[in-house]
Amino acid sequence: MSSALRIFGHTSIFTTIVSGLMAVVFWMSASHPAAAQVTAFKQAVAEAASDDRDLAAFYRGTDFTGIWTDQDAHMARRQALFLALQTVSAHGLPKSRYDIDALEQTLRAARTPRDVGFAEVALSKAFLNLADDMRTGVLDPRRVVPAIKRELRDYDRTRTLTAFAASNEPRQFIRQLAPSTNEYKRLMKEKMRLETLVAQGGWGPTVPGRKLEPGASGAAVTALRNRLMAKGYLGRTATQSYDARIQKAVREFQRDHGLEPDGVAGESTLREVNATAEDRLQSVIVAMERERWLNLPEGRGKRHVLVNLTDFSARIMDEDIETFRTRAVIGAKAADRQSPEFSDEMEHMIINPTWHVPRSIAVKEYLPKMKRNRNAAGHLRLVDSRGRTVSRSRINFGAYNARNFPFAIKQPPSSRNALGLVKFMFPNKYNIYLHDTPQKHLFDHETRAYSHGCIRLHQPFDFAYALLAAQEADPKGKFHGILNTGRETKVDLENHVPVHIIYRTAVTSPKGHVNYRPDVYGRDARIWSALERAGVSLPGVRG
Repeated sequence: MSSALRIFGHTSIFTTIVSGLMAVVFWMSASHPAAAQVTAFKQAVAEAASDDRDLAAFYRGTDFTGIWTDQDAHMARRQALFLALQTVSAHGLPKSRYDIDALEQTLRAARTPRDVGFAEVALSKAFLNLADDMRTGVLDPRRVVPAIKRELRDYDRTRTLTAFAASNEPRQFIRQLAPSTNEYKRLMKEKMRLETLVAQGGWGPTVPGRKLEPGASGAAVTALRNRLMAKGYLGRTATQSYDARIQKAVREFQRDHGLEPDGVAGESTLREVNATAEDRLQSVIVAMERERWLNLPEGRGKRHVLVNLTDFSARIMDEDIETFRTRAVIGAKAADRQSPEFSDEMEHMIINPTWHVPRSIAVKEYLPKMKRNRNAAGHLRLVDSRGRTVSRSRINFGAYNARNFPFAIKQPPSSRNALGLVKFMFPNKYNIYLHDTPQKHLFDHETRAYSHGCIRLHQPFDFAYALLAAQEADPKGKFHGILNTGRETKVDLENHVPVHIIYRTAVTSPKGHVNYRPDVYGRDARIWSALERAGVSLPGVRG
C-alpha cells in the first residue's frame, strides 16, 4: 500500500500512531495529576520550538497548546499536511526535502506526553517549510544566478501558522499558498501533460539533417511530419512530402518558439522540433520556480510592463491581457552585459533624451579610441566636474586610464542619439531602462542580444502612446508636441506602472500551445542544476 494510502485510508498509520499517542496521554492523565501531563507536553513544545523564533512566538501565543495531536479535532489538519507533502512534486518541489519517513517515524516512536510535544512541533516545522517553498520557491535565486536581483518576500511565518490553525479548510489553505496566477496554474497542467508524455516515450524519433524545405520528401520529411503530429501542430496525415499542410504547421510551430515563421525547417527550427519532452518538462519546472520568486502579495499590477528576455519582447499587460507588444533588444551574452532580472515601477519618460554614457562604457570603450585618435566618436561631448564642455584639443588622453579619467561623456539629443528619441525610466541601482535606438536593423534578427544591458524597443513611440493614453486625451499629439521641440523633456506618469524584467524559457498561453524559447544566457540550465541538487528529478526516461 502506498504511503499516501497508508496515511489517508481508514486504517491509516498516522491515525494509529496518534491513537497510540493519545492513549498514552489519557492513561497517564488518569494515573497522575492532569497538570503534570500538560506541563510535560508544553515543556516539550517550548523546548522543541526554541530554535525557531517564529515557531516559538506562535506557541507562546497559544500557551503551548497543540494544533496537530488531538486525535479527532486535528485529524483534518494532519491529513491536509500529509497529503500536501506526498504530492509536492505536482509543484515541481522535491519530495525528499521534507523527509516524510522521518516525520512518520517521529510520530510512531512517541510514547509519552513529552514525545507527543516533540511530534507536535515537528509537524509545525514541516508545515512551515512547505509553506515557504510553495510561496517563494526552494532556491535563493541570487545565489544561483547573481544577475537575478529578486529579493524574495519574507512572509510572516507566525501569522501563517496562526491563520492555518484557525482555518476550517486546511487543504484549501495549503493549496492557496502557491502562486494564484493563471500562468502558474497553466504551467502545472503542462507539467502533468509532459510527465505523462515522458512516461510514454516522448514524441518519437528525431528529425535528421540540417534543413528541410517545401517540396522535399523522404525519411526526414516523414520524421518531421510525425514529430509535428505528436506535438499537436499537424492533424493526422500520411503525406511523405513537405506539402502545404506541413508548411503551415511549421509556421505555427515557429511562431510558438520565437522563430521567423517562414515555413522552412532550418537549423534553428529543427533544433526546437527535436527538443525532447524531458527538455520541455525541465523548462516548465524551472518556470514554476521562477513564478514562485515573482509571487507578489500585491500581484504584478492591474497594468504592468512585462519584458521577457528570452523572447526579446516587451509587453503591456492590462488585467492579465496583452494590450501592446513590441520586439526588444536585450543585453549581449557576455557576462558583464547581460540584462538583469528585477521588478520596479516606471515613473516617467524622457523625450529627446541626453545619453549620459555610463562610466564603464566611457573608460572601457571610448577612452581607448580617443587615445588612438582624439577626434574619435566626435558626436560625444566631454564634460568636466563643473558641467562645462571641454575641448578635446586641450586634453592629453594618454595621461589617463580607467581609474583617473576625470571627464563625463554625454551625447546631446538627436535622432542619432544612442537612446533614440525617448527613454522610459524606472529608477534603479542597476541603471537599466527601456529606450528607443537608431539601430533599427537589429530588430530583424531572431536572436537580439546586443546591448550593454538596457532594453531597446522596436516601436518606442507606440509604447509611449499606450502609456500616455491613461492620462492624455490625445497621447500621440502630446508626445509629438514635445518631440518636435527637440528639447529634453521629462513627462511624469500620473500612475506609476510596475515593470517586471523576467526570463522564461517556457511561457503559457490562454489558448494554444505553450511557447518555448532558447536559454539565451544559460540561466535556466544553472537553475535546473540547483533544483536537481535540492532533490527535484524528472520521471520516466528520455524520449
